[in-house]
Amino acid sequence: MAKLSEKIGYGFGDFASSMFWKIFSYFIPFFYVSIFGLKPAHAAFLILITKLYDAVSDPVMGLIADRTDTKWGKYRPYLLWIAVPFAICGVLMFYTPSVSSYGFKIFYAYFTYILMMTAYTAINVPYGAMLGVVTSDPHEKSEFSSYRMFFAYIGSFVSMGIFAIFEESIKGTPRIVDGVPLLDELGNPVLIQTVKEAQPMQFTFVVSIVAVLSLIFFLLAFKLTREHVKIERRADGTNSGVLDDLKALSKNGPWWLLTAASICYLIVGSLRGGAAVYYFSNIMGGNALFGSVIFLTIGELAQLSGVPLAVPLSDRLGRKKTAILSFAWIGLFSIPVSFLPASSLGFWGLLACHILVCIGIGVVSPLMWAMFSDVADYTEEKNGVASTGLVFSSSSMAQKFGSALGSALVAGILGLAGYQEGVVESSASIDLAVRGMMGYLPAAGAAIGILLLVLYPLSTTRMEDIRARLAARRG
Repeated sequence: MAKLSEKIGYGFGDFASSMFWKIFSYFIPFFYVSIFGLKPAHAAFLILITKLYDAVSDPVMGLIADRTDTKWGKYRPYLLWIAVPFAICGVLMFYTPSVSSYGFKIFYAYFTYILMMTAYTAINVPYGAMLGVVTSDPHEKSEFSSYRMFFAYIGSFVSMGIFAIFEESIKGTPRIVDGVPLLDELGNPVLIQTVKEAQPMQFTFVVSIVAVLSLIFFLLAFKLTREHVKIERRADGTNSGVLDDLKALSKNGPWWLLTAASICYLIVGSLRGGAAVYYFSNIMGGNALFGSVIFLTIGELAQLSGVPLAVPLSDRLGRKKTAILSFAWIGLFSIPVSFLPASSLGFWGLLACHILVCIGIGVVSPLMWAMFSDVADYTEEKNGVASTGLVFSSSSMAQKFGSALGSALVAGILGLAGYQEGVVESSASIDLAVRGMMGYLPAAGAAIGILLLVLYPLSTTRMEDIRARLAARRG
């Protein structure tokens, strides 16, 4: 029986990565356009093209982790080995070089973005696969997964809180341009009103705080957890080839459907998160503090409140039906946001819809992890090969694809709508684009997710049959 400290330690791993994940989800397009200084179209292409790299790196990391063998286990050592590189790469990614060459800045952005995604893959793919080796008891696996999701949302909340404190700390301070305080026509200093006016090094400093916390909690996760289950690659103890594993995965229909559905739900979150700062600055006409930080933090709390609903709902309805209903809930309460007026009534309507949508996202989040474990069991039963790391690599790949596609859509749609950084006046096309990214586009993503899950074949009844055959095979 696993100790409570091990479950908490496992949760610490996602606490660490989720702090950065929320920065990726909510601030990547904002950082590259408003702080780093890329054109929206270039930022969109950067975010999108780097995901082609992830399509290779995630499964490769899964294959490597499956074949790792150390005194600490197969997957746990990566929490120790990659913690420091992860923190360093995170700081470098959010550093803006002081150069005049736009071409060099694009090169730097590509290099550091890919470097950070490599570090993220190298630590998170093995971390996710650890769920298969920390215990052999199904009930305890559910507990470990619950601790993971709980600490993931706490980590996100802490990250958003750090950014809230950061914005409040710079608000009202003089705005600096080329090292000199900016003055108005009367000679008075121009004061910072929103985080969009922050200096690049100020942004780097606050990300550095997150990086140090991530490093600490990854190391704590390594220290507190243990691998208790030794996984044999095949039932006879022999190894399968890399090409055999990849070929089997390529023919795995449930894996394709679940990965695509996961991408959809993550696109929904990153679209809404990335567009929020523009909704409050362009539609509501105020500063972006509430939209970029407090509004999103309320969403994190709503998602956290949705997590406990996942187990009782899935126990009653099954994981597949619960996920479908959650997607429908998300779509239903996303649509009204596109039509809310820019008034106090519209604001409260927006907040109510936001909370309801985030509760639905909170229900879906732990279900996706549980459903990937179903896919792993299905794969082992069908092919006679345990490839836990490779299967769980798809969850990391889905996270990065979904977040990056959502962020790329934010930057790309703003560019098509004619958004220009530094131009205060909004326009009808920009307002329409921002409303769409907060409303009917997330609803469309949820609708696609529903279709994919309807086609997903691993129902509760079928999984009971698969687990029974696996138990008989394992003896």
